Amino acid sequence: MPEKKVVPFRSSEGISHSLTQRLLEKGKSYGLTAILPFNIDKIEVAEWVRLKCHYGCSRFDSNWTCPPATPGPDKVRAILDEYELALLLVGTKSCSDFYLNNGRKRFNQVRCWKGTISLERMLFLEGYYKAFSLVGECCALCKECAYPETCRFPQEKRPSVESFSIDVIGTLKNLGKTSKIATQTGDTYNYFGIILLE
Repeated sequence: MPEKKVVPFRSSEGISHSLTQRLLEKGKSYGLTAILPFNIDKIEVAEWVRLKCHYGCSRFDSNWTCPPATPGPDKVRAILDEYELALLLVGTKSCSDFYLNNGRKRFNQVRCWKGTISLERMLFLEGYYKAFSLVGECCALCKECAYPETCRFPQEKRPSVESFSIDVIGTLKNLGKTSKIATQTGDTYNYFGIILLE
C-alpha cells in the first residue's frame, strides 16, 4: 500500500516562483496568461461596484454567486483583513458572443470557472489551507441557476471578483497595471480572477 502524503500547512511564507510557474502552466489550459502574487492591501473594495451589479446586471438576485447572495462591502473588508497575500489571475480572450447568451459563451465561462477552482485546489494541496477563489466570470455551471433553491454545485460555488465588491480597475491601478477595455465585440480583452491565499 502506498504511503499517504502528509500536507504541511503553510503560515505566512509567501509563494515560491516555482509554484507560481506550475500554477501558470496548469492555468494556461484554462486560458490564463499570467499569475501575479500581490499584497492584499492593494485590493480596492468599493460600494459602487455592488451598485453596478444591482442596476446593470441581469444576474442580480438570480444567481448564487452574485449579489445579494454574496457578502456586502463591509463583510468583504472583514474577510480580506484575514489575508495578507493574493494571486491575480489574468486571462485574455476575444469573444464576439460577449453580449449573447449562447453555448460558446457558456463553455468559456465554465472553463474559466473550473480552471480557477482547480488552481485553488492545487494551492490547498500545497498547504495553503485558506486559499479561496474569486472567479473572473459569472457562474455558468448550470444553464439556469437554481437560485433561490439549493445550489447544484455547492463545492464549486464561488463569488465573482465584482460580486465581491472589488473594483478591478482600481486594484489594477494599485498594482501599477493597466488593462485594455474592449470597445468592439470582437476585441481581445483581459479578464481577472483573484485567489485569496494566506
